[in-house]
Parts: sequence; C-alpha cells; structure tokens
Amino acid sequence: MKTRSCLLLVFTFISHAMAGCPSPCRCSSGIVDCSYNDLTASSLPESFPPSAQVIRLDQNSLTSIPNGLLDRLPELREVHLQHNPWHCDCEILYLRSWLQGQQKRSFYRDVTCTSPEQMKGRVIMYLSEDELVTTCQYWYCNLALVSQLCLLIFIVVQGLLLIFVILSLRRFQRIAREARRTAKELQQNSETYAYDNIPLCNYDRT
Repeated sequence: MKTRSCLLLVFTFISHAMAGCPSPCRCSSGIVDCSYNDLTASSLPESFPPSAQVIRLDQNSLTSIPNGLLDRLPELREVHLQHNPWHCDCEILYLRSWLQGQQKRSFYRDVTCTSPEQMKGRVIMYLSEDELVTTCQYWYCNLALVSQLCLLIFIVVQGLLLIFVILSLRRFQRIAREARRTAKELQQNSETYAYDNIPLCNYDRT
C-alpha cells in the first residue's frame, strides 16, 4: 500500500513538472532546454517555470528577446544564448540590460551581434545605450513619417469627397431649377390652351 502511495506521489510530481514545461522545450531537474528548435522572438514560450535554474536558448533563430521574459525567475543561474543571429537595434535593449545585471558576465562574452553590419561581432552587454537608442529614434521617425503620410492621404480623400458632395449638390440644384422652370412652362401652356378654347357666345342684334 505504501509503495503504491509513493508511486502515486512520484507520478503526480512528474505530471506537475511536465505541465509546467513550456512547449517545445524539454524540462528536467531545473533545466529548461529549448535549444535546436529554430525559435524566434515571436515563437518563444511566453514564460518559464519559476523553478528554472538553467535555460538553454542556444542554437536557435533568435534576433531579440521579449521584454520581461527572463524576469521573476528567482532560481535562475544562467541562460545559454550563444549561436543566435542577434540583431542589435532598439529591440535588443532588454537583453543588454539583463546581461549587464548578471554576476557571471564572463559566461556571456560570446553573446554577440550578427547584424546590422556596423554592429557585427560586438558583445551585446558592452553596447552603449546611446547607440541603441539612436536606432529607436530612427524607428520612431519612420513611424512618424508613415503616420504623416497616412494623415495626408486621409485629408486628400476627405477633400475629394467634399468636392464630390459639393458638385453633386450643385448638379441637384440645377436639375431642380430646370424641373421647376419646366413645370412652370407646362402650367402656363396649359392655362393658355384653356383660355384659347373658351367657346364664344353669339348674341342676336335687335
């Protein structure tokens, strides 16, 4: 009976452990292995088990990491990030800040930029905030330019619609005037016709 109870507890523990393991990763003894899955920033798990001590994200297609992904993991000791095509622009700021907050900085010296060309080979945690914020500004400028173009197109479309409405109203007014004039002419013709056809009375002269 005791053996059966122990097996049930072990099975329950394993089930809970497997339930907390994010897909498509593999989990065992505090290690969350997500390597060799061709993961991108959009296909990464939304969260990791709080008990995770080691997370393997190496050998994937990561260009950045979503903000906050590696936070609230009190047991986390190290994250394997090597062999990913990191793109060092505004989106890499979170990873840079996280790396700079780690005690084992030497472990992350081979986490380097793959693109853009001027950043290639640079160690991510040693990048300055100013050069990354500059890329954010370019991104915001492009967004502002697109927004202004959309606004301009919207104004032009509104102007064209207004011109169409004005022309339609003028055309309607012209048609209405012509209709009133035609109706008036018909009425006058009808009255003239009625007057011309009044029978004349003949009176005898005495």
